[in-house]
Amino acid sequence: MTEIRNNQHNHNDYNEEQIQVLEGLEAVRKRPGMYIGSTSTRGLHHLVYEIVDNSVDESLAGYCDQIHVIINKDNSITVYDNGRGIPTGIHPKLKLPTIQVVHTYLHAGGKFGGEGYKVSGGLHGVGASVVNALSEWMEVEVSRDGKIFRQRYERGKTVTGVDIIGECDEDCTGTKTTFKPDPEIFEETVFDFEVLLKRFREMAFLNKNITITLIDRREEEEKKVVLHYEGGISSFVEYINKNKEVIHPEIIYFSAKKEDIELEIAMQYTDSFNENIYGYANNIATTEGGTHITGFKTAITKVINDYARKINQLKENDKNLSGEDVREGLTAIVSVKLHEPQFEGQTKTKLGNADVRSFTEAVVTEKLSYILEENPRVGKIIVEKTLLSFRAREAARKARELTKRKSVLESTSLPGKLADCSERDASKCELFIVEGDSAGGSAKQGRDRRFQAILPLWGKMLNVEKSREDKVIGNDKLGPVITALGTSIGEDFDLSKLRYHKVIIMADADVDGSHIRTLLLTFFYRYMKPLVENGHVYIAQPPLFKVKKGKEEYYVYNERELAKLFKEKNWNRNDNSITIQRFKGLGEMNSDQLWETTMNPETRQILKVEVDNPLQTDETVTTLMGEKVEPRKEFIHKYARMVNNLDI
Repeated sequence: MTEIRNNQHNHNDYNEEQIQVLEGLEAVRKRPGMYIGSTSTRGLHHLVYEIVDNSVDESLAGYCDQIHVIINKDNSITVYDNGRGIPTGIHPKLKLPTIQVVHTYLHAGGKFGGEGYKVSGGLHGVGASVVNALSEWMEVEVSRDGKIFRQRYERGKTVTGVDIIGECDEDCTGTKTTFKPDPEIFEETVFDFEVLLKRFREMAFLNKNITITLIDRREEEEKKVVLHYEGGISSFVEYINKNKEVIHPEIIYFSAKKEDIELEIAMQYTDSFNENIYGYANNIATTEGGTHITGFKTAITKVINDYARKINQLKENDKNLSGEDVREGLTAIVSVKLHEPQFEGQTKTKLGNADVRSFTEAVVTEKLSYILEENPRVGKIIVEKTLLSFRAREAARKARELTKRKSVLESTSLPGKLADCSERDASKCELFIVEGDSAGGSAKQGRDRRFQAILPLWGKMLNVEKSREDKVIGNDKLGPVITALGTSIGEDFDLSKLRYHKVIIMADADVDGSHIRTLLLTFFYRYMKPLVENGHVYIAQPPLFKVKKGKEEYYVYNERELAKLFKEKNWNRNDNSITIQRFKGLGEMNSDQLWETTMNPETRQILKVEVDNPLQTDETVTTLMGEKVEPRKEFIHKYARMVNNLDI
C-alpha cells in the first residue's frame, strides 16, 4: 500500500502550475528543431537561408535585384538588399514599430494576404523572428523615406528603440540584417562557404533578375563570388550537365503564365542512364515532387510517344515507350511560381496544388510538341535515345525473369557465399558486406549469428555509373547483393521485401577498401535509392590502430583519437613499452577483435549514409564515377589537402 500512496503523492505534483505557456520567442529557443530542422550545421546554415529568402521574395515582387551575403570575421552574417525596406512605422494592431513586430512576433509577415507579395517562398511569417530568437544578437538597418533606421535585439529580446542613425536619398531603399548565431543553441557556429555558395547559386539560377554576391571575410584574403545567370534555368541545366556528355547541344526551354501561376521548364538529354528532374515551387526545392512534376512526367511521355509514331520510329503494333524510357538521361528543371502554394507536410518538399498539374501538362504538351516539330534533328536524337533505353529495359526485364526462374529451380534462392542469420524479423537483422574471403571468414566466426549475416565480396566490382541495368543484373559481384537483400532493383525495387534493415559495408581502411565502398554506394544510390533515403545503408568503422602498454589495450579509429589517447594517458610516443599496431586490413584481425571493435552493437562505430542535397549528391557521383576524366582530376586537386590516413 505504501507504494501506491507514494505514486499518488507524485501525481499530485502535476497541477495547474505545471502547464507552461511559452510566450513570444521562448518556444523557438526551447524547441529550435521544430522551426529550423536541427541545431547541427544544417540548422545553422538554415538561418542564413531564412533571411536571404526574404530578400528573394522582394525580388519576386519586383523591388530588388541585388543581394549581398557577407560572412564576417567573427562568424556573424550580414545580408543586405536593395528592396523596399521593412516598414518602420507603428503597427496599427500591436501599436509597436512594424520592424519590431516582424522580428519579435511569430507569424508576422507580409505574406498572408494583402498586396505586399504576390509570390513568396516564406509562407509562415516565422523566418526573421526565428533567426532573431536563435541569435546571440541581431541588428537590423532599414533605409527608406530618406532615413536610415536601426534596431538591436539580443536572444530575441528588443534592447533598443528604432533609432534614426543617418539620412539617405529618397530612392535609396533596402534592408540590412546582421546576426550572430547563439552558441548556447548550436553545436557548431562556423559557417561553410561552399555550402552557402551551392544554395545561393541555385537561387541565382532560379531567379535570373537577381545578382547574389557572397563574400567571406574570415581569411586574410577576402573571398568573393558574384552569382548572376541571365540564362536562368537554362544555365542551371547547362551547369548540372557540365560533367556529362550531352546528345543535343541546344537546351529546350519554354515558359507560360496563367492568372496566378508562372511555369518555366528547361531540359536537355545526356548519354547517361539516370534521370535528373528537379522541381521548385516559389524557389523551394520540392525534393518529393508534387503536382508540377507529375504533370511534366505525364506530358513528356505522351509527347515523345506521339512524336515517335509520327516519324515512324514506333510502328503501329509496337508497344508504347514507358516513362522510364522517355526520362533516361534527361536533366530537367521544372520551376513554378504561384500565389497560394499548398505544400504537403511541414517540410514544404511536395507541392499539392491540383490546378498546377493540369496547367503543366497542357503547357508541356503544347510547347514541347511544337519544339520537336520545329527541330526534327533534335526530335530524332531524343527518340533514338529513348528507343535504346526501351531495348535495354526489355533486355533487363528478360534478365530479371531468367534470374527469378533460376532461383526457383535452385534449392535455395540465396547466394552460396552468404552466411545468413537465424532471426526472421528484418528490422532486427544486419547484413555485413565484407571485402575479401579472409575477412569474411573472421566476420563469420566473430558475428552474433542470431541477427548478423555475412556476405563476402571479392575481385573487381562493376562501376554502375557506366553500365545499364541489364549489365548490373547479370553481374557476378552485384548479383549476390541483389539476391541477399531481396528487394530487386530499379523500377522493380520493393522496400517492403528488404531482408535486413541495416546493410553495413565493411571494407579495409585503405585505398582499395575506399574504392569498394564507393562502388557499392554508387550501386545503392543509382539502383536502390530508397534503401539509402530511408537510412538502411551504413559504413563500418574498423579501428586503424591497436595500442598496448602492459595489460592495457586500446583500439583507436584515427590519428586524432590516437593523439588524444596519448595525451589523456600522459604517454610518450618514444616509450618502448608501448606498441602501436596499424591495421592495414580487416583480415589482420582475428574474429574476437573484429567482433569487439567493428561488429558489436554495444561498442562499434558505424556511419549512416544520408542524402542531404540530391543535386549535390548527383553531381559528386557523376564527377567521381562518370566517363569524363577532367572533372574528376579537378575534384581531386580541390580536396586533396583534406585527405588524411591515405595509404600510399
